[in-house]
Amino acid sequence: MDLAGTNSAVVFDHVQKSYDGETLVVKDLNLDIARGEFLTMLGPSGSGKTTTLMMLAGFEVPTHGQIILEGEPITNVPPHKRGIGMVFQNYALFPHMTVAENLAFPLKVRKMDRDEVDKKVKRALEMVELPEFGNRRPGQLSGGQQQRVAVARALVFDPHLVLMDEPLGALDKQLREQMQYEIKHIHEDLGLTVVYVTHDQSEALTMSDRIAVFEDGVIQQLSTPDDLYEKPQNSFVAQFIGENNQLDGTVTAMNGVACGVKLSDGTEVKAEKVNVGSVGEKTTLSIRPERVELEPGNTMDNIVPGKIEELIYLGDHIRIRMNVAGNDEFVVKVRNRGERRNLEEGQTVSIGWASSDCKALDAVT
Repeated sequence: MDLAGTNSAVVFDHVQKSYDGETLVVKDLNLDIARGEFLTMLGPSGSGKTTTLMMLAGFEVPTHGQIILEGEPITNVPPHKRGIGMVFQNYALFPHMTVAENLAFPLKVRKMDRDEVDKKVKRALEMVELPEFGNRRPGQLSGGQQQRVAVARALVFDPHLVLMDEPLGALDKQLREQMQYEIKHIHEDLGLTVVYVTHDQSEALTMSDRIAVFEDGVIQQLSTPDDLYEKPQNSFVAQFIGENNQLDGTVTAMNGVACGVKLSDGTEVKAEKVNVGSVGEKTTLSIRPERVELEPGNTMDNIVPGKIEELIYLGDHIRIRMNVAGNDEFVVKVRNRGERRNLEEGQTVSIGWASSDCKALDAVT
């Protein structure tokens, strides 16, 4: 399989991985990553995302299939000869070396001359905004500074591909968000291909060109961040990406892209048909909390009663947990516009949503 000359940086061709010869942790993976793309592998623990990254890095060997890097199969190429930059959650810096020595290490391994090493180390430090820190040791840096050094070391030898495995997991929330933007900007400025592994959905939505959502060794959906959020293809993706309300029901009618659904309490609603079979089959409806309106009058094509179970003030919005059609974890987010609403726990109010914001998906089993 020769992919030289195409725009593919990485291709997984029918790749499988089993550790015990029986259970597949990665099942028949076919994935094409374009040059210059920022692709995130997102999923819960045990979904196969990290194993996939480790096979690409060369630390694990596929049980079946092959991985192609820049048009060449790399199954038999050792990790240090793949020309791939790596960034880990624990930084993996040498504590006895200075920052500059840590950055110089991968260059010396490649037998570059001293002037070239010094020039590349200086440029890498400037890239991550740490030009004055070359003589410090990792233990003298903050967590965020250490992570910047780890990123610089992955980039110092000008790799075409950089792999990042939960690189921001050890940082606090504010610093993590700052580093998300910094890594994204470095990616854009250098035109790198980045494969990023995380279980943090907001991180994936912020940084990625495309996201591959893994579950049970299979990519459940591969899409842009906005498509994943707005157009989930199954219940797992809808529930895993962003906050999501689920209502179970039975399909009662089909009409083009729409369908009618009877909820478990007998309420009839309209939904957009995404991943359902035929009339009479079970379905799970997906509705985002911010798409639900409180007391909508007659402006929505779906209006149902909801009992307020809990009111939580969160500054920019009020989070209302309700009981809707037997689901007492149904959430509505109301923007805080400064006016006070006469809402009380135990009160029953009408809520509504557009049928286009209500996705009929495979039933959750």
